[in-house]
Amino acid sequence: MITASSVRRKRILAYGSAALVLAATFSIPTVVTAVTDSGSLVLTPPEPTGPYAVGRTELHLVDPDRGHPWVEEATTRDVMVSVWYPAGEDGGAEPAPYVTPSVAGALKSQLEQGGLHRDAVDLAASRANALQDAAVSDAGPFPVVLYSPGFRESRFLNTSNIEELVSHGYVVAAMDHPYETLAVDMPDGRVLRTNAPSYSADVAREVIAVRSEDVGLVLDGLTELAGGGSPDASGQEPPAGLGEALDMDAVGMFGHSAGGFTAAEVMLVDDRVDAGINMEGSIGYHVGDEVWAESNLRGTDRPFALLTAGLSGSARKPHHSGYSPGYRMFVEASSAHVLELYMADGEHMSYTDQQWILPAIEEYHHPGGDAWRNLVSGAIGTVDPEGSVRTQRAHVTAFFDTHLRGQDTPVLDGPSPDFPEMEFVGHD
Repeated sequence: MITASSVRRKRILAYGSAALVLAATFSIPTVVTAVTDSGSLVLTPPEPTGPYAVGRTELHLVDPDRGHPWVEEATTRDVMVSVWYPAGEDGGAEPAPYVTPSVAGALKSQLEQGGLHRDAVDLAASRANALQDAAVSDAGPFPVVLYSPGFRESRFLNTSNIEELVSHGYVVAAMDHPYETLAVDMPDGRVLRTNAPSYSADVAREVIAVRSEDVGLVLDGLTELAGGGSPDASGQEPPAGLGEALDMDAVGMFGHSAGGFTAAEVMLVDDRVDAGINMEGSIGYHVGDEVWAESNLRGTDRPFALLTAGLSGSARKPHHSGYSPGYRMFVEASSAHVLELYMADGEHMSYTDQQWILPAIEEYHHPGGDAWRNLVSGAIGTVDPEGSVRTQRAHVTAFFDTHLRGQDTPVLDGPSPDFPEMEFVGHD
C-alpha cells in the first residue's frame, strides 16, 4: 500500500507525484477477492495465464563481510529471497501467504493513512496463487529472472507479474533489501525494519550501491544452488530439484523504481545478467540536479527495456526519454537497443500490485475523502486496471522470451490494438 504523503516522493526511490483525477469507475480484474464475514477483503492476485503451476520457497542468504551504511550494529548482510518456480504435482501443497506477518502490519498502517480501517483488508488470510514449497516441475531447466522492488517496498508487491512469468516457464528470485524495505521477516524471528534516511542524491548513491551488492549475493547463491550446493544460511533445504531447474546461462533482471535503476547499474558490473527491465525507475541519482549515474554515462551493451507511465516534473511532461534527460542520456549512450514502452494513463505504482489492489478496495469498500482519492490517482492514475495488468504481463514475458529464449515475439514489434494502454516511444 502507499500513503498520501509518499506519493510526493521522488520517483527514483518511491512513488510518482502526479495528481490525476480519480476515474469514476474501475474495470476490476476478475481475480481478486472474497469478503469475510467481518467485511474484510481477502486478496488473491490475478491468476497467471501460462501452462505451469507456480511454486514458491524462501531463501536466506548472508554476506559475512558486509553490513549496512545506515545500521552500525549490522556486521553481516542478510538478504531474504522468495524463489518462485514452475511447479509439478502439488502433492497437497498449500497456497503461499501473499505477504509475511510484518509486511502485513506495515501495509495495515498505510491503509489507515489512506483513510481506511486497518482491517479493511485481511492480509493474514490473503494468499498468492503460488503453492508453498510445492514439488518442482521436471520440465526445466528454466531461465532465471531476478526482481528488485522499489525503495521501502517489499519483494511480494509485484506478485502479479512474477507469477505470470513463472507460469510461462521462468524461475524468478525476488529479493528484499533490508533496512530499506518496510519490514523483512527473518527465519529466526527477527524483523529487520526500515532505517532509511530522507531522500538525497547521496542517499540514492548508497541505496544503489548496497542493492547492487545484494544482487551479486543473490546471483552467487543461485549459482551455488544450481551447482548442487545449499546456500541457505538458516539450514533450510530447498524443494527437491530446484537447483536443477535453474538455467544460470540465461539470466534476466527486472525491478520497479529504485529496483529498475538497480538493474541498469548491475548490468554494467555483472555480465551474468543478459537482459534487464526498468519499471518506472528514474535513471540518475538526482535527475533534477543532474547528478548522474554510470548507467546514464555508459548506457547498456545488452538488451534493456524502459517501462514508464504518467507525468513527471514540475512541467508535468510524459515520463519517457522524449522529456526525461536521465532516460535520454541512457538511451543515447547505449550500444544495445533500448525498448521504450509508455503507459500514458498509468502512474508510478501501476507497475506493482497496487494496480489491482487499489481498484479491488474501491469496489468493495467504496472509500471516500480526499486522502483516498489523492492516494489512488497519484499511485495508478486512470488507466483501466485489467488492461494495465494484461498489458504489462504480455510485454514483460515477451521481452524475456525474446532475449533469454531467442523466441520471436511480435508483440514487441510495435503498438497493437490488443494492448491500447501501451505506447511505443520512438514509433510513429
